[in-house]
Amino acid sequence: MKIALIGYGKMGHAIEEIAVAKGHEIVLKINIDNTEEFTSQSIKQADVAIEFTGPDTALGNILKCIENGVPVVSGSTGWLDKWSEVEGAVKENEAAFLYSSNYSIGVNLFFEVNKYLARLMKDYPDYDVEMEEIHHTQKKDAPSGTAISLAEQILENLPRKKGWINEAAHNAEELAIISKRIDPAPGTHVVTYKSDIDDIEIKHTAHNRKGFASGAVVAAEFLENRKGIYSMRDVLFGG
Repeated sequence: MKIALIGYGKMGHAIEEIAVAKGHEIVLKINIDNTEEFTSQSIKQADVAIEFTGPDTALGNILKCIENGVPVVSGSTGWLDKWSEVEGAVKENEAAFLYSSNYSIGVNLFFEVNKYLARLMKDYPDYDVEMEEIHHTQKKDAPSGTAISLAEQILENLPRKKGWINEAAHNAEELAIISKRIDPAPGTHVVTYKSDIDDIEIKHTAHNRKGFASGAVVAAEFLENRKGIYSMRDVLFGG
């Protein structure tokens, strides 16, 4: 499989290492210093693009891949308010797109545990819930995309919570997400249900970027030759 890497920072390098080890070929590497090389002609060399950039550039990068008929896997966060534009472009171009806030297989299994626990806890109002996420100091967004995904899963399954905030909660309907930036942490997410009697806690800790990179390559392998919009849930559990 020929892969284009749109975003060639630490994550891009990790993806490259794993993809090459699996026998794939990297045909394009785009970073902030060579954006002029990201052309319709160059992207069409690829069977799949893997896009890890930032909130300011992600949407344009994704649309460019879609409009040129290249399936794109994206892990960029902070742009989802423009989701409908991507959805429309995928339909118009009969293209393929796969998005996840986190490509780690472990995190995506953690997502399923989080949803199940929230469903269990909805009948036990004595337990309040809060979240904590810890990342390295270079991470630009807070809360993390993964933390937002976890929070939204809780809100969908725990009716007593009406919204999340990125600070300590001020009332019982708010779900607190506490963000910490500490080097060299690649990513820790904790969901805690607290009562006067006891606490229940689930936690995922990433030791390095390999889990994220490996999952992104698996997602790219899944997306090749498909049409439509997918998630890591489709990759792991069928789609």
